Amino acid sequence: MTDRKTELAANLAKVEERITAACTAAGRAREEVTLIVVTKTYPASDVRILSGLGVRHVAENRDQDAAPKAAACADLPLTWHFVGQLQTNKVRSVVGYADVVQSVDRSRLVTALSKEAVRTGREVGCLVQVALDAGASGRGERGGVAPAGIEELADLVAGAPGLRLDGLMTVAPLTGEYAGREQAAFERLMDLSTDLRRAHPAATMVSAGMSADLEQAVAAGATHVRVGTAVLGVRPRLG
Repeated sequence: MTDRKTELAANLAKVEERITAACTAAGRAREEVTLIVVTKTYPASDVRILSGLGVRHVAENRDQDAAPKAAACADLPLTWHFVGQLQTNKVRSVVGYADVVQSVDRSRLVTALSKEAVRTGREVGCLVQVALDAGASGRGERGGVAPAGIEELADLVAGAPGLRLDGLMTVAPLTGEYAGREQAAFERLMDLSTDLRRAHPAATMVSAGMSADLEQAVAAGATHVRVGTAVLGVRPRLG
C-alpha cells in the first residue's frame, strides 16, 4: 500500500505540474481548473489513497464498478462524477451516489434522472454532453448531442425538479472535422458554453480534456479536466 501511495503521489504531482504550467501559459489562475481523477477499473483502496493526497473529485463511467466503490468510500469528502454513457435502467443506482452526471444527452435521460432525484430528495448536477462528431443522427460515436440540440436539452434540465444545469462536457472526437484537432474542438465547446450562459448564467462548468490533451483543454478555457491514466497508470485490460 505504501508503494502504491508513493506512486500515486508522484503521478499526481506530475499532473499538477502540467495543469499549473498550462494555466500559466494561458494566463489563467490555477484555481480556475478543477482536476477530476477518473478512477474507473481501479479499486476503492486507490480512491482512499487519492482522497488522502487531497483529491476531492473522482469520476466513474460504469455503474457496476462505481456503485460498490462509492459505497465503500462513502465516508470520504469526495464529489462523485458519472462520465459514461448512461442507460435509463441504471439511473436509480447512479443517482444514489453521483453528485454530477456529465453525460446527459437525451430528454428521456433527463426525465429519468429528475424522477429519481425527486424520489430520493437529492439535487444532481448535470452537464449536457456535446458531440462534436455528431452525424445525421444528431448523436456522437461516444454519446452526446449535436451542438444544435444543446439549447433544448439544457432548458429541459434547467426546468426539471431535482436537477441543476451545471454546464457542458465533451470528449475530443476521433472522427469528423475535429478529429486530431483537440484545441479547436475545445475552443468550439467554449463558444457553445458562452451561448449557453446567455440563457443560463449559472451553467459555468466546462468539462474537457483528459490525460493526453489536458493542456489544450486548459488553453481553451475548460474549468474541469478528467484525468485517469496519467494519475493511476495504464489500466489493466478488462475481460
